[in-house]
Amino acid sequence: MQPKYKRILLKLSGESLAGSQSHGIDFDTVLKICMPIKECADMGVQIGIVVGGGNFWRGRSSGKMDRTRADHMGMLATTINALGVADALEQLGLQVRVQTAIAMQEIAEPYIRNRAVRHLEKGRVVVFGCGTGNPFFSTDTAAALRAAEIDADIILKATMVDGVYDSDPKKNTNAVKYDSLSFMDVLNKDLKVMDSTAASLCRDNKIPILVFNIDKPDNILKAVCGESIGTIVEEE
Repeated sequence: MQPKYKRILLKLSGESLAGSQSHGIDFDTVLKICMPIKECADMGVQIGIVVGGGNFWRGRSSGKMDRTRADHMGMLATTINALGVADALEQLGLQVRVQTAIAMQEIAEPYIRNRAVRHLEKGRVVVFGCGTGNPFFSTDTAAALRAAEIDADIILKATMVDGVYDSDPKKNTNAVKYDSLSFMDVLNKDLKVMDSTAASLCRDNKIPILVFNIDKPDNILKAVCGESIGTIVEEE
């Protein structure tokens, strides 16, 4: 297999790291997800990873809590996940750096764009924690922002479904899956690929998004090698 992309931004949801537990981190699941990442790195692909925090905390569903504080708690949750992913990748023999958008100098590097790019050029995997470092922005937006900053060829969004549908396939058995979409389709039809801020950022910077199912971690390798899986979103 030959990689189609030289530099990727992989977006991992927090839920994917929980496995069957549905909460917290299931390290065996994390290792399974990281194995194809290791294969991609061994092929020379430069890999940045943005992790969500939904397996620990979902700020938007925190009820009466102040939104800014709730989002800051979510950023801390993403850091826990970033460290867990980094540990799994290191156990598999990769060099990894965790960078956080909020300074946590005892446990991670601060996010510095040039340093992140240098790590990638040296073959290190860079895991980005704390989202954008700002409340009111999702980790999807963080993925779009980091992808633009590091000049990634594509965003690979690993989700709990096998692509983008016209409605929720868990609620509607007749939901139709799209093989490809434009960013305008996503925005006009309000499809839940990414939030509108992230989709607009990708559109403006001409960064395609491939949405696929992480239940089969080998899909990461297939996606990197250009196999036809999931749903591709790109400019018309």
